[in-house]
Amino acid sequence: MSSSDTSVRRRRLLLAAPALALAGCGFELKHAAELHFDSIALTGFAPRSPLAQELRTALERSVKVTEDQAQAQVVFQALADQRTRRAVAYSASGQVRDIQLRTLLRYRAQTPSERELIPVSTIEKIREMTFIEVSALGKQQEEQDLYREMQSDIVLQLLLQLSTIKL
Repeated sequence: MSSSDTSVRRRRLLLAAPALALAGCGFELKHAAELHFDSIALTGFAPRSPLAQELRTALERSVKVTEDQAQAQVVFQALADQRTRRAVAYSASGQVRDIQLRTLLRYRAQTPSERELIPVSTIEKIREMTFIEVSALGKQQEEQDLYREMQSDIVLQLLLQLSTIKL
């Protein structure tokens, strides 16, 4: 056996070692929540709610999203879907220094016959960002990015919550 064969084997072993270590520890890539129903109706959201649109898109990957509550196995009802923005810190000259962004969703899930599947629950996400008046345009983009991030977190939590429903 030549030294080049040995170095090739070593290189292969070094490349395979991390995969073998992860396989042995029980590591598993994150995968979509498995839903145990076939159809869902989304109600109570504002007509163009970005949260409702993202939730609908995520749900459509695994179940049928219908408008008719009577045809759905699960009725998801948004009781409150709010985004708020408020100043939380000011500079010595009275200008806004920090802003708090808040996204809140109150919801419940039930069957069309009104059997409760998930009681009234609330998910709230809060992020703070510094605000500099000179870079207001960039801060608007940062604000929109933070709202999208909070919205995605809420959708992920909702999918996990919905995956616990057993009909």
